[in-house]
Amino acid sequence: MNRRFFISSSIAVGGVALLSRFALLSREAHGTDWKSTKNSERAPTPQADGANAKSKGIKKVIKTDAEWKQQLTPQQYNVLRQKGTEYAGTSPLVDEHRKGTFECAGCGLPLFSSEQKFESGTGWPSFWAPIKPENVIESVDRSFSMTRTEVLCAQCDGHLGHLFDDGPKPTGLRYCMNGVALKFVNSES
Repeated sequence: MNRRFFISSSIAVGGVALLSRFALLSREAHGTDWKSTKNSERAPTPQADGANAKSKGIKKVIKTDAEWKQQLTPQQYNVLRQKGTEYAGTSPLVDEHRKGTFECAGCGLPLFSSEQKFESGTGWPSFWAPIKPENVIESVDRSFSMTRTEVLCAQCDGHLGHLFDDGPKPTGLRYCMNGVALKFVNSES
């Protein structure tokens, strides 16, 4: 074995280990266990052309990629349009406790109420139900070698976060949302 082969093999093995660790941390941060099939047992509605049966009657907001980039901050664009994830605990909306509505940061569609918000301890704003089921789309997400339920805005198809089956009563659901994908509108004024 020559020196170049040894070094390149070591780098390749290290890269695979790093990617595996990233996927594991991502699962842990979002409250998923790679051994669990609980989330995949919930048959989410497959997405078809950016819509599903629950979102009927909602007029779509369609913009070019350039228009989205001009409207959104780089962080919002990364999450809403490229399905990114903000770091846990970085959103001020985690600690938002006033009465109000959480709207899509991309199009302004009302998504969640402060009445459905709860402290999940995950570092992301969490809700046990949307304001209206038709305001969100549930889609199968098979990224990072796991199956999860992705949550999208029904009006602009923006990525909001993921849905898990470990929330409080009455639904037992946890809509784990990226705070940067939401805009809070205070109703206490």
